[in-house]
Amino acid sequence: MDWLYGLRVVDGPLAVACLVLGVLGAAFLVWTVLSRRPRLRGALLFVGSLVLTAALTLAGHWLLVDILNVFPEDLPGEVLSWSGVGVAGVVLGAVGLVRLGLSRRAWGRRVAAVLSSLALVLVAAQQINAYFGLYLTVADLAGVSVSRIQQFGPELDRSAAGSVPLMAWEHPAGLPANGELRKVHLPNTNSGFAARDAYVYLPPAYFASTRPELPVLLLMAGQPGNPSDWLSGGQLRVTMDRFAAKHDGVAPVAVVVDPIGTPSSNTLCMDTRLGKAETYLIDDAVPWIKQHLTVAADARKWAAGGFSFGGTCAVQLLAKHPELFSSALGFAPEKEPSLAKERRKTIEVAFGGDEAAFEANIPEHFFRVGDHTGQFLFLAAGDRDTDFMAQADVVAAQAHAGGVEVQEQFVPGEGHSWDMISRSMPTGLDALAERWQLP
Repeated sequence: MDWLYGLRVVDGPLAVACLVLGVLGAAFLVWTVLSRRPRLRGALLFVGSLVLTAALTLAGHWLLVDILNVFPEDLPGEVLSWSGVGVAGVVLGAVGLVRLGLSRRAWGRRVAAVLSSLALVLVAAQQINAYFGLYLTVADLAGVSVSRIQQFGPELDRSAAGSVPLMAWEHPAGLPANGELRKVHLPNTNSGFAARDAYVYLPPAYFASTRPELPVLLLMAGQPGNPSDWLSGGQLRVTMDRFAAKHDGVAPVAVVVDPIGTPSSNTLCMDTRLGKAETYLIDDAVPWIKQHLTVAADARKWAAGGFSFGGTCAVQLLAKHPELFSSALGFAPEKEPSLAKERRKTIEVAFGGDEAAFEANIPEHFFRVGDHTGQFLFLAAGDRDTDFMAQADVVAAQAHAGGVEVQEQFVPGEGHSWDMISRSMPTGLDALAERWQLP
């Protein structure tokens, strides 16, 4: 089955097959609606189907963004268009079945209409996934890649091997060529926050008989999303292994944590009415990492990072907790944490309408009142993601005013996607390597 699990779903033969099936399905449904008599009725039904498709797509977008606040920003135009293709498949399929009627002779065409409808839904889902770059292979889509990750065991605990400061460590013979991933359920003793499993990347140097005290990269995923998104769309292991190969097996210990709780939740990465997400990160996750992983305690060797919601969270940690983090990688962060497009909704839901309390907890406040000299912030966004490019510029200006060294990268041809991260993260990691003085 490994050959099947290894097939890519964002491009290659499977993607082409989905597109071909979608085109054939659309052609069959259009023919079914238009070809049967009376022709005028068919034409009117076809035009009506397109109007209904547009109305349902826009209504769904309005419901998800403006009413339910599942997404705090409008969906990208490309995603919305492909969503419309999926809706069109359902609408045209239903109209086609009505046109075919209940005749026994039409049962084969009724089956074909249902399959054609499913083909359009399938190609829409495949193209939306390709835009975000989240599930790259069949294994990612089926969850096989994540299910194969082993638990963090006692043999990997800090207490299981001796260690020395990174600058005093000498590269031994026999290190593995690649790092390893482990999963662990972090305690929530102080926060009570119901987080999902965290994932830990351990570089080759971690498996030396005497370990170096390595830097730390604390990562957060987007919302909606899962920590495992960093393993599939983020290609964390491949990226970190390549980085380690350039630095004698040394790379940061990357820990993907969960300040969200469930895929559709938005905690703002703060302590609010929505939960104690910040306490979970600062008082539960960080102490566990320092106690159980062979890492440096010095804040100068700690960085936060994340995508979208996670990028916003990384900026917050850098601004509010300079005693813990000296650097951050913000991939398409928001200019401030948000639950909805309307700022008042965020303040009402999370802070009971207390605007002052909200503004006292956003990055802009901490960059303005504190001295952040010596900190570093790397910001990236796709140049097709114009909204988040503009928001990155706002964050950059706020951080720079507070004394932070800021570097921005806008990735050509990319949108609000994990592909943007895979192309820009090596630049951010190289900047961290220089700050950390890695070999």
